[in-house]
Amino acid sequence: MKIVIPARYASTRLPGKPLADICGKPMIAHVWDRAAEALGAADVCVAADDERIVDAVKANGGQAVMTRPDHASGTDRIAEVASLLGWADDEIVVNVQGDEPLMPPALIGVVGNALASANGAAMATASTRIHVGADVLNPNIVKVVTDASGLAHYFSRSPIPHLRGADLPDTAAFNYQRHIGIYAYRVSTLKALTALPPAPLEEAEALEQLRALYNGLAIQVVEIAEAPPHGVDTPDDLEAVRALMGATA
Repeated sequence: MKIVIPARYASTRLPGKPLADICGKPMIAHVWDRAAEALGAADVCVAADDERIVDAVKANGGQAVMTRPDHASGTDRIAEVASLLGWADDEIVVNVQGDEPLMPPALIGVVGNALASANGAAMATASTRIHVGADVLNPNIVKVVTDASGLAHYFSRSPIPHLRGADLPDTAAFNYQRHIGIYAYRVSTLKALTALPPAPLEEAEALEQLRALYNGLAIQVVEIAEAPPHGVDTPDDLEAVRALMGATA
């Protein structure tokens, strides 16, 4: 099993985000530390689009690979790393986002192992129960529904499922699931996904994982007890993470 951390310098909302200082270290170094704790340093690699990220990772004792700057997604960047490093088609790769400095190492292993033990799934990801009705209605919180074996039926920014006869989502009556954006794939799946055009559902919802479902690739979803802390998308997120990590240092 491998972990790849896609890291893009040219973030729209927070330029230079992977190098943002958190408690004296660049954010990407914190993410690398979490991943190395989960699997061991030898099997963790950062997929970077800028030499400054590569330098920061190497200064932290990690491995980083320069990838093309024009990739449309982190999945494309990870696929390039798998090709450059010559990984076998059956190798499992866990995608840990480069803006998740608080990602629990145990969750990384849970998702990777879920794919290793899943029957017929091409990918694995995670979800957690939603306890607040407003979160079901929030389009920034992605919902997922699965079958009895945990295979994903659909991901949506809209409330799914719709509870007939209920004016508002009733989280006590139904186990609504929030999707957690961490993925495990086999290298063969990475190759297949990146060779496919964007799917209509993917473009409609702006959810990359719908490309897999649209093309018949099964996604195993493992339910976890609690969502990990929020990642860093905005300057406000960065300040919140700094405060939280500073308080726990």
